[in-house]
Amino acid sequence: MTIRHGLLALLTQGPRYGYQLRAEFEASTGATWPLNIGQVYTTLSRMERDGLVAPGEQDEQGRMVYAITEKGRAELDRWFATPVAQADRPRDELVIKLAMAITAPGVDVARVVQAQRSATMRTLQELTRAKRGAGAAQRLVLDSMIFQAEAEQRWLAHCEAVLAASPKEGM
Repeated sequence: MTIRHGLLALLTQGPRYGYQLRAEFEASTGATWPLNIGQVYTTLSRMERDGLVAPGEQDEQGRMVYAITEKGRAELDRWFATPVAQADRPRDELVIKLAMAITAPGVDVARVVQAQRSATMRTLQELTRAKRGAGAAQRLVLDSMIFQAEAEQRWLAHCEAVLAASPKEGM
């Protein structure tokens, strides 16, 4: 999810100011994707430039509120209707790290894999604990992260098996 689209989605609920958008974004994602307030205001500025949001009146505390425009709603509808392609996701640092570890002399690849497995298991435990008392949107985010961590554990087990079968290449 882009920050831009997340903020647009929040603005469909009504005008919001920057700190409010930040708090609601983090609450919606179960605080798994913390935002810097500077990111929020930079994104709002770009969306205003692109005609996706419009600044409104300042509220009673002097905060500028923003509202989604029709162009912003059309952009959000397009985003919701477009599947996310694997190529649109960021590079996987772990894959790169293991590929480099295999080719770098003197690296104990098995140790790198085991350290990652331990860290991923701790993450799984933390995510499972975080689900207790979470709302539906937060549970969905946490479930996605749990499934990704479980897949990572399976992939790391596969890496260990491949490395064990070909010790000359990886160890």
